[in-house]
Amino acid sequence: MKPQLSELQQQLDDVELAVQYALELAAKEGTSAAECSISKSAGISVGTRMGDVETVEFNQDGALGISVYRDHQKGSASTTDLSREAIAAAVKKAAEIARYTSADPFNGLAPKELMTKDYPELDLCHPGDQSAEYAIEQALACERHGLALDDRIINSDGAHYGSHTGFRVYGNSHGFLGGYLQSRHNLSCVLIAKEGERMQRDMSYSVARRTQDLAAPEKVAEEAAQETLSRLGGRKIDTAKVPVIFRADVAGSLFGHFVSAISGGNLYRKSSFLLDALGQPVLPSWLNIKECPHIVGGLASSPFDHEGLATIERDIVTAGELQTYLLTSYAARKMDMQPTGHAGGIHNWRLTHGDKSLTELCKQMGTGLLVTELMGQGVNLVNGDYSRGAAGFWVENGEIQYPVEEVTIAGNLKDMLANIVAIGNDVDERHALHTGSVLLEEMRIAGQ
Repeated sequence: MKPQLSELQQQLDDVELAVQYALELAAKEGTSAAECSISKSAGISVGTRMGDVETVEFNQDGALGISVYRDHQKGSASTTDLSREAIAAAVKKAAEIARYTSADPFNGLAPKELMTKDYPELDLCHPGDQSAEYAIEQALACERHGLALDDRIINSDGAHYGSHTGFRVYGNSHGFLGGYLQSRHNLSCVLIAKEGERMQRDMSYSVARRTQDLAAPEKVAEEAAQETLSRLGGRKIDTAKVPVIFRADVAGSLFGHFVSAISGGNLYRKSSFLLDALGQPVLPSWLNIKECPHIVGGLASSPFDHEGLATIERDIVTAGELQTYLLTSYAARKMDMQPTGHAGGIHNWRLTHGDKSLTELCKQMGTGLLVTELMGQGVNLVNGDYSRGAAGFWVENGEIQYPVEEVTIAGNLKDMLANIVAIGNDVDERHALHTGSVLLEEMRIAGQ
């Protein structure tokens, strides 16, 4: 069972007509502006555990949301029923709500002149086999292979396979109406190993727009087994100040805090450690960040943002200096600036990286901590204080010595970002932010 592109395109066309109808009704209600959107997804999710099928779910999600404005008063409503009667009822309810909400002078649509006009086709939709048989086969093959790899792997938290296709449509009373198809497929496995009386768990996963770009079930299982087995025999270490490497799969979280700190919501609320940082050094002078929203088939590619604004290739950081904030139209009006097309998130950030592998980064570090897992939420975006539980490996003389557990790493994000020593070539492209492993000059490690 594989959805056909022609069928998906027809569904998208039908939804565009529904959005257009909602906007026409909103205009008849005497509203000053309106916007309407729907993100729809359909597919299958399968979970297995210890070689048995645990869950099989067919999902179909998506509601049409309508927001109307009476000057600066806003009312919103939604409906999963796309019949004309249901849409009309939702529009009337949104218009009614707008009469009673408080006026906010910053409410409204994004500027008309910034609406995208001719947006590119980015090849984001590649339907896969969504039959229960195929999904079960993938998940079982992955988990069973992982369980058979080593006698120390004695349990599993399961494998999961998912395949979904859908689309996003957005329109507003500026005359913008657009939509695009998209797909996402994923496979993951979590294994548990035991040595003596102690157990460890870890996982691996793959995600792609096309099923043929997913890692093979056996490879996902082997990576999960390797990660899990490598953690056996974990030790505590003494409290110290040492260099730290964030491995590529966790390094994205470090820059995720950076994304939050330069996002409009935190800036206009004065709750960011990077207030007034525009044009200032925030990263080392050798480090650039470029946003590339139009990568064909990219996991975080998008032809326009959630407000209909054009997504454009832009420099986020050049030679260490911050070039732009990330602003929705609401935040931009609050800050008397222009919106940047980031309603809905960032799009394929690419960071400068060197040519060193993770092994070579460890040699460059000499002695320190390689972090492979982060726990807890001890991050204060207001002042940048950072303290999180961590696990990983102790490195001496450039070589991994043993696994480390139950430690806390601490520092200040402003200093951490400014004191990045190097970024490796092991770039993880499974997220919107593409980075390799990150070597930091020094952090405080709280151990025993």
